[in-house]
Amino acid sequence: MTTPTNSDDDLHLSLYRNMAQIRRFEEEAARAYSQGKIGGFLHLYIGQEPIAVGACAALRPDDYVMTTYRDHGLALARGMTPRAAMAELYGKVTGCSKGLGGSMHFFDKEHNMLGGYGIVGGHIPIAVGTAFASKYRGEDRVSMVFFGEGAVSIGDFHEGMSLAALWKLPIVFVCENNEYAMGTPLSRTLSVEDVSLKALAYGMERDRFNAEHVLQVRDRLGEAIARARTQSEPTLVEIRTYRFRGHSMSDPGKYRTKEELEERKKKDVLLRSRIELEEKGHGQKLDAIDKEVEDEIADAIRFAEESPEPGPEVLEPTTYAGPFAR
Repeated sequence: MTTPTNSDDDLHLSLYRNMAQIRRFEEEAARAYSQGKIGGFLHLYIGQEPIAVGACAALRPDDYVMTTYRDHGLALARGMTPRAAMAELYGKVTGCSKGLGGSMHFFDKEHNMLGGYGIVGGHIPIAVGTAFASKYRGEDRVSMVFFGEGAVSIGDFHEGMSLAALWKLPIVFVCENNEYAMGTPLSRTLSVEDVSLKALAYGMERDRFNAEHVLQVRDRLGEAIARARTQSEPTLVEIRTYRFRGHSMSDPGKYRTKEELEERKKKDVLLRSRIELEEKGHGQKLDAIDKEVEDEIADAIRFAEESPEPGPEVLEPTTYAGPFAR
């Protein structure tokens, strides 16, 4: 693993808090789903937290981000409140999308988190469009789009890559390779396991690494972000990671062994950060952070449960109106 270039403990503690917040949010979301309080689909980010947190630590607040239906982690890392996120899962009007989007369709204009998308790979050209808009307006904003390895065989991925390279757009493509797409191992889905090689076909810069430390993710993605911002050139970055839960809550995960899962949990980046910070004498600060996060997530659950569902005043203007509806 590359040694982080910035070992500032205060920064590391802050990023640990972000990861811990996502972890506890997802654990409680899973509990609420099992209790029937959340409907539809629920795709958890547990195990992949350092990617969203590291990426957002490297991005500016005015940069754009988009991701797949596994979107809770990125939304929280970007600055969405746990209240707005949990209320959306509960389908409440106080949610980030007024309860109309649910788990797969988080959106936060204030923090330039321009959506979770339910169609595999379908959001990639949209992100390329935001990068084109930034360049057209003469801004130095960067777009970053996240997707799984299952999307790299989709036509939209190749369309987006082709246009971004052709027009030299300020975008970073981040493949969160968790090794199983929905539930099929890499060996059965990709003819070439190294996803970053796809960049060569478009004359694009590339990077590839295992997510082993949140500061490492920040620094490696920071290089691609700088290239996009200063040179207006895209980069494809493949980050190898591992999700500890199924593809969604309806996935029992029988395609991998318990032994494999337990072995990978030993490499949990959140746990690694905690151990590293404890060894540096920050045990009390970590305990305080954990307590603060626990209270914050408990508050988000209460808020979601007590919030009202969307009524006609929300539903009416968001459905068809005018002559077309008659």
